[in-house]
Amino acid sequence: MKKLKSTAILLLTAVIWGLAFVAQRVGAEHVGSFTFNGVRFALGSLSLVPVILLFERGKTPADVRKKTLYYGAVAGVILFCASNLQQFGVELTQSAGKSAFITGLYTVLVPIVYMFFGRKTGINVWIGAGFAVVGLYLLCGASGPIGWGDLCLFIGTLFWTAHIIVLDRAASQVRLIRFSCIQFAVCAVLGLICAFIFEDISLSALRSAALPILYGGIMSSGVAYTCQVIGQRDADPTAAAIVLSTESLWAAVGGLVILQEKMSAPAYIGCVLMLCGIIVSQVKLGRKKNGAQKG
Repeated sequence: MKKLKSTAILLLTAVIWGLAFVAQRVGAEHVGSFTFNGVRFALGSLSLVPVILLFERGKTPADVRKKTLYYGAVAGVILFCASNLQQFGVELTQSAGKSAFITGLYTVLVPIVYMFFGRKTGINVWIGAGFAVVGLYLLCGASGPIGWGDLCLFIGTLFWTAHIIVLDRAASQVRLIRFSCIQFAVCAVLGLICAFIFEDISLSALRSAALPILYGGIMSSGVAYTCQVIGQRDADPTAAAIVLSTESLWAAVGGLVILQEKMSAPAYIGCVLMLCGIIVSQVKLGRKKNGAQKG
């Protein structure tokens, strides 16, 4: 019963993360990427404060505190690059589903990158990578030239990969929720600085984008992260990884139902192949602590 409850909570997490792509696309119609992410991650950082009080109360040793601050700052810089490239991609492609599937490639890239650090890469990863590559071609290339939005999303995926690797390295050395709070805060500060330099910020635009910003900041960060922490306590790691990897599917469903997004038949086939690749690549990785964490 506990595992069933945990799976349901993790599925809710995946749905919230998936629908965040819908919020990002709607937000892009009103405010620039730096403004959206700056305000969003500021809210995300604040929303984790009560979570910290709930799950990470008590005194933290000095060395753990220093490592939490250090790794949180490093991850925040990487998250800033990843999230803004993703937001640029969402804005340029005008597709929540497509953006989510391309972003989801980080789950395939992480174990491949680890191969260069001496970790064994299972056959399931290479099979998953094969599905993902064919799917990516159908999603992006089969319908015409690859656009700037596709490139932004793919480059962003490289940063998401780096972000997961940093988290994996830091996970055993830091207070995880405080780490997330710090990385969100760093990402927010960098985003707001860039927004003031490169974008025009107006109260009317922020009001128009208020709902997607609130969703991205509070639901996608505070609520979903809390659900992930609770859900993974009793869940089988492999099952948790697979359930969370359905995020891309829920983004596509949200784009279709809420935004009436439509793709070509080859693109839909590409999405299915990419989802298969993502799930296949996750099967053995779940034996480790799951590092997949979104903003």
